[in-house]
This record gives sequence, C-alpha cells and structure tokens, in this order.
Amino acid sequence: MAVATKWFNRALRSLRSFAYNENAPRPKVGLALGGGFARGIAHIGVIRVFEENNIPIDFIAGTSVGALVAATYASGTPLQVMEIQGRETKFHDFGRWTLSRLGMATNARLEDFLHKFTPATNFSEMKIPLCIVASDLVTGRSVYFTDGEIGPPLRASCAYPGLFLPVEYRGHFLADGFLTEAAPAQAVREMGAEFVVSVYLDPGLIEEKPRNTIEVISRSFTIIQNHVVQPWRAATDILIEPNVDNVLWYEFEKTPQLVASGEAATRAVLPSIEAALRGWRDGDDRRIIHDRRLRSRRAPIDDE
Repeated sequence: MAVATKWFNRALRSLRSFAYNENAPRPKVGLALGGGFARGIAHIGVIRVFEENNIPIDFIAGTSVGALVAATYASGTPLQVMEIQGRETKFHDFGRWTLSRLGMATNARLEDFLHKFTPATNFSEMKIPLCIVASDLVTGRSVYFTDGEIGPPLRASCAYPGLFLPVEYRGHFLADGFLTEAAPAQAVREMGAEFVVSVYLDPGLIEEKPRNTIEVISRSFTIIQNHVVQPWRAATDILIEPNVDNVLWYEFEKTPQLVASGEAATRAVLPSIEAALRGWRDGDDRRIIHDRRLRSRRAPIDDE
C-alpha cells in the first residue's frame, strides 16, 4: 500500500509539473509574506504546499518575520531546515535587551541569525528575486530593498516599534514593514508579479488582558489595522490567512502547529490558484481573478 501511495504521489507531481510547464504561458507569480513574530513560521507550511504542487514563485517579498522567511527561502535553504530552526528559536537568537529612549531591545543579532540558514549576505546571491519591506518613520512610507546587503534591511523590516530600536540605513530612519504593508503585495507587484498571493497572519484579539508592554503595543496595532483601509489588499489576488489565533509572539515551540496551519490554509485556496494559472495558459479571459477578497478558510491549530 505504501509503495502504491508513493507511486501515486510521484505520478501526481509529474502531472502537475507538466501542467505548469515552464514553457507554457502563465502569469509571473509573486508571494507576499506578512509579519507576526513566531506566527511567521506558518509561512513554511504555505511554501511547502506550493512546492508539493509545483506552484511557481517568480518573486518573493517579506515584511518583518516574513522578510526573514522570504530571504531564507530565496537563498535556497530547504524548508525542513527552516522548520527545525524555527522550533529551536529563542528571543536571544535575534534580540538583546538594552536601555534606550527609542526601544527596549536591539535586533542586531538578526544578521548573524540569518547565517544559521545561509551564508548569503547580498540580494544578488538570491535564487529567487527578493524584496524586503521596511517603513520610514519620517515619511510614513514603505521602502523597498532589492539590492545590496540583506542584513540591514532585514533588521529594519523586523524592528517592531516600541520593542526594537529603529534602524538607520541609506538615509532612512526605519521600523517594521508591517506599519505600511502588513503583507507586501504592492512590493511584488512592483517587482513584476502579475498574480499575487499574500499571506496575512492575523493574531486575533486574545480574550485575556494584555500582560506586558509588548502585548499592549501588539494589540493596539492589530486594532488599528482592522479599522483602516489597507492598500495591499487591493493588490492581492489570493489571500491566505492561516489560523494563528492565540499564538503569542514568542511561542516558537508551536512550530509544528503553525506549519500545519499554513499548509491547511493554502490547500483551501489551492484549487483557485491552479485554476488561475490554467486560465492564463489556456488564454481564458477570466485569467485575472476579479474578486480580490478571495481568501482561505482559517483552519484551527491543535494545541499539544
């Protein structure tokens, strides 16, 4: 039975590979990964379903932890390695408490943390075109980084306001990319993507009262984002929302549940993604999805 199952899966992958022949007309696919600290581990599950079903990724962009996952994957790091490291991650791997008027910690260690996955240090070394999004605290606008060193933009994109110190780089005073693009759909559009899949990690509002300053800040931003127009949604063709409710920012030990949630949410919209790619190949006038509100059903996380 096991042999038959393996044969069937191999045959299915071959069929999908034929369906998405690189020589066949198809849209350039962009994957936009949002932020969420530990919740970002769900991105691994999303990408795994893309790989298993031969869904191409021509461009990838990330905000906050999405930038870390995007850079790691774009460098060629296997998903299994990313998952193992995700489970072992602790705050001191990327952050260090400090005294400052601008934040409670520095994330300078994040550059070394990236090297646990890849020796790459420059955007030119990426196997998939990469964009890292940060927010300029002076202009209030997104800043897109696609060239030069990866480390400084990555730190800037992950500089959560109030927690981590802002990062000064290339004449900008930068903080977390989620302030301007919770999911960087507009960034991959500018890179050349014609079909955009965004992954948004909504933590929901935990029923208990906030227990510390970080939770107060986090919930405040969540409330604000739920009440304002977010342009990135209009730039999204397919929205994937893994169920990361009640996962706290530091709960990296929930890696298996988070990966599973990303997989489940992606499989829920997989038929729509495949239909869009087939429609483009076949010259179907419906190749562009007009209802950009299409989203995944949020699958529950099983607590262990």
